[in-house]
Amino acid sequence: METHFHQQLQKLRLKVLEMAAHSQTAIETAVRALQHRDADAARSVIAGDKLINTIECEIDELSFRLLALDQPMAVDLRIIVAIMRASMHLERVGDEAVNIAEAAMFLASRPPLPEMPSLNELSTHAVAMFRKAVVAFRESDAGLALELRVLDKRCNQLDVQVLRELMDYMSRESPAVERSVHTILVSRSLERVGDLSTNVGETVMFIVEGLNIKHNFQINSGGACG
Repeated sequence: METHFHQQLQKLRLKVLEMAAHSQTAIETAVRALQHRDADAARSVIAGDKLINTIECEIDELSFRLLALDQPMAVDLRIIVAIMRASMHLERVGDEAVNIAEAAMFLASRPPLPEMPSLNELSTHAVAMFRKAVVAFRESDAGLALELRVLDKRCNQLDVQVLRELMDYMSRESPAVERSVHTILVSRSLERVGDLSTNVGETVMFIVEGLNIKHNFQINSGGACG
């Protein structure tokens, strides 16, 4: 028979998935607003961030209550700690979506920069990574969680590529400096979404395997970090 504690733990997990869904909508909408120069979509992302913050507070409150009243041990304690970590990363994805949306509003009111395939690829890659992170958390999929560590390298490469391209463009087109700087900040936010997706994957590994892989990528066949 399921105890009250485990009912509350399931409620906590569902709250995190609710938050993940809102954060995913935010980053997808922010990228779409950027690509389509849609200021209204950008404004909806900014307005929706309050809900993500509210859910994070609810998760924290429920987590602290479970820790204080039930004093969980072993696996249950590990799950609560990991959920609190995941919640923090999900909230930050929402923040990065707001940053992108604000830049999208600025850029939508000004002449467009030349097409940037590297930025488009970074946008697609970062959003795909976050979707994978959400699936990994929902399904407790350690294999998918580990994939995120590899995928994040491409985000980093693309961020550097965008920076180089825009630095070169600014050196030739000084009137485009302000727009280019905003676009560089968008690229940096997308790179952070990749990092945060990887962090969510790390919490999945902590829940499923009891492993802290934050500072060590290699895992040997015995299940230990190496």
